[in-house]
Amino acid sequence: MPGCCLAVLSPPAFEPGAERAWVTHGPAFGKTSPNHNGGGWSSWQTAWLMGQLATVDRDRLLARGRFLEGVTLGWNVVGIIVLAVAAIAARSVALAGFGLDSLIEIGASSVVLWELADVAADRQRRAMRLIGAAFVALAVYLVVQSTLVLVAGYHARPSSLGIAWTAVTAAVMFALAAGKAKTGTALDNPVLRTEGRVTMIDGLLGAAVLIGLVLNAAFGWWWADPAAGYVLVYYGIREAHEALTY
Repeated sequence: MPGCCLAVLSPPAFEPGAERAWVTHGPAFGKTSPNHNGGGWSSWQTAWLMGQLATVDRDRLLARGRFLEGVTLGWNVVGIIVLAVAAIAARSVALAGFGLDSLIEIGASSVVLWELADVAADRQRRAMRLIGAAFVALAVYLVVQSTLVLVAGYHARPSSLGIAWTAVTAAVMFALAAGKAKTGTALDNPVLRTEGRVTMIDGLLGAAVLIGLVLNAAFGWWWADPAAGYVLVYYGIREAHEALTY
């Protein structure tokens, strides 16, 4: 019996080079290849095959989404350690704050990994609420950090380690954000797309911190970093509203 079932569901035999013609012009259109030796698949067998291919493609996209979130999670775990060392050495509030941002990103990535394990609608809604809360935390952090640095007139020491890490991190976050946006769109998964925007903000913040560190080291413009932080507050609040009202 198993052999009989496999025979029914297996595609018909082809002469060499006929497979592409069969896929393009065969059962999907109720026809068979001109090189085919027998009858073509029935419509339900074609539908079954298309369903199997769609399932395989979705599983591949889910695996890619989990991989992107895993890389984000691992990068930010390492980043907290690197940024802590750099912040202490340079006595830099900006680097310390960027470390806090990495902690927020870890939380957001963990939420998406949890959601991708079961993409039920209720879980998606809860995941969006949690990501919205991460955006709120990020916006609050940016306002508090930038204001404290500007009011205190805090001058940090130059940090080569901080400059190198923020430069690489910004590039990595932009690449990950693009991958999440593409994969989330293909999956029609709003949680992955929204968290991709969290990653984009992380990259923008890294670039802002980098600019501030470079300007401080080169020209003594200590206020450049906190000023750039304010620019990102509006974007963070807008994304928080979208996620929380999903």
